[in-house]
Amino acid sequence: MVGLILMSATASIYAQENSVTSQLAPEQAESTNYVEPLWEAGVLGTGVSQPAYPGAEERANLLLPLPYMIYRGKYLRIDRGTVGVRAIKTPRTELDVGFAASLGSRADNIEVRRGMDDLGILLEFGPRLKINLEDLSEGIQQSRIQFALRGVFDINDHLSYHGMAFEPAWVNEITIPESWATTISIGALLGNQQLVDTFYRVPPAEATTTRPAYNAQSGLISTRASILSSRMINRDLRFFGYLRFDSVAGAANHDSPLVQRDNGWSAAIGLMWTLARSERGAND
Repeated sequence: MVGLILMSATASIYAQENSVTSQLAPEQAESTNYVEPLWEAGVLGTGVSQPAYPGAEERANLLLPLPYMIYRGKYLRIDRGTVGVRAIKTPRTELDVGFAASLGSRADNIEVRRGMDDLGILLEFGPRLKINLEDLSEGIQQSRIQFALRGVFDINDHLSYHGMAFEPAWVNEITIPESWATTISIGALLGNQQLVDTFYRVPPAEATTTRPAYNAQSGLISTRASILSSRMINRDLRFFGYLRFDSVAGAANHDSPLVQRDNGWSAAIGLMWTLARSERGAND
């Protein structure tokens, strides 16, 4: 659900900061003189697997190629989970607009949701504040805390509004020159009433003998930890892998009849192939 890949994270895939495609560093600097190009374009091939929603037993899976575009303007950004205007950029803080996405699932494919509404592909979009912490090892390792507040919209239902998601997280990035680039994230996902109703409310009209009526509560949806690793194969080709662990233990709606398990995992693996890039470098 919210925040993975295709992104997404994106997706989320995203789905996201937390989605996989939105978090990939297009090219890691091999020296302090390296300047990323102003724009890049290419093809992303990925396989994604995730729970239908936090606490679900059934999974959503996808395998497909996607075009991607990165633009690193001083204010206009399409890069690493940012899309739109970057309003503030200082050595310590950055305020931008982030996005993520999650895969949809038909209710008939989820045993406990049969007879209820389908879960569409959800797109998240909204502001994100990043606060950079002190570099830990002269640029090889960096960390930050970030706070994302995003509106959630159902792509399968004419972008109908499905509530707000708030995602605070600690993020640590480790880059080893000419080797792996790894991002580790630990955080939580919280939702308002409309969002938690989407996943956990059971209206009286849809209650059954095995699925009693349930009024969802706004608050914590899940806690999560993720790792994203990528490595350049050559100048134009990058391999990546993503894994995220979610837990609904202690969450506001852990007692919902639609919650089937406490823990779940999401994963993606794929290749990014850059087909074109600008000669002009980005002016950060």
